[in-house]
Amino acid sequence: MEIPKDASAKAIILTRQPPIAIIQLNRPESLNALNCELMSELVSCLENLDTDADINAVVITGGRDAFAAGADIEEMAAASTIEMIGSENLRVWDRIGRTKKPTIAAVNGFAPGGGCELAMLCDIIVAGENAEFGQPEINPGLMPGAGDTQRLPRTVRKHRAMKIVLTGKMFGAEEAMRWGLVNKVVPAELCIEEAVRLANLIASNPPVAVRLAKGAVRKSLDFPLGEGLAFERKNLYPLFPTYDQTEGMNAFIERRKAVWKGR
Repeated sequence: MEIPKDASAKAIILTRQPPIAIIQLNRPESLNALNCELMSELVSCLENLDTDADINAVVITGGRDAFAAGADIEEMAAASTIEMIGSENLRVWDRIGRTKKPTIAAVNGFAPGGGCELAMLCDIIVAGENAEFGQPEINPGLMPGAGDTQRLPRTVRKHRAMKIVLTGKMFGAEEAMRWGLVNKVVPAELCIEEAVRLANLIASNPPVAVRLAKGAVRKSLDFPLGEGLAFERKNLYPLFPTYDQTEGMNAFIERRKAVWKGR
């Protein structure tokens, strides 16, 4: 699937296809290395889409050849400890993680380091058969800093996470799926198309319920079971007086298709 190019595109390209949006990382000369400009544009775009009533799900892709080749090493090479502590470079990742609408990563080609971390911040990952994941930060004397020392053990278990982080070795799409990192592997030419299909499927569901359900699943990573169950119920109860809840239940009883209004 080819994404239309915007003549005014900078570090990302936004294509709105309500009820979904597609964000394409757009630094092909560096395999979409995640420099400050790209990350800033990505965060701003996601925050704007979070308030866009016409958009219910978002696909993030790097295109056919590479998802994102990690952090921009040239930007980081001369940074001091004080500069890193004071910069927004890593804090923007937390803002991406707070995106309320469902996000699907369509990963083709390289996704090392920050590329892998960006994919893991998404709610679902579709990988092309040519996708390669990894956390090679150890090789130039660093370590993951955008969350994967914490997210990987929760996803692939501690021993696999240790091997990924401490060896810096890359691994392919099929292995990523066996480990539970990836939801589905498809031919590279169908990767974006499959992610769009999933996004449209999710976007066809009642938006408020989807947003609250996503929030509850996300919190399961932070809370012990008892607190997580309480949070789940806290998100469930407000759905009952909504228009969509009434419409959905009436549609089920009347054996017809529901018409959602997002309220």
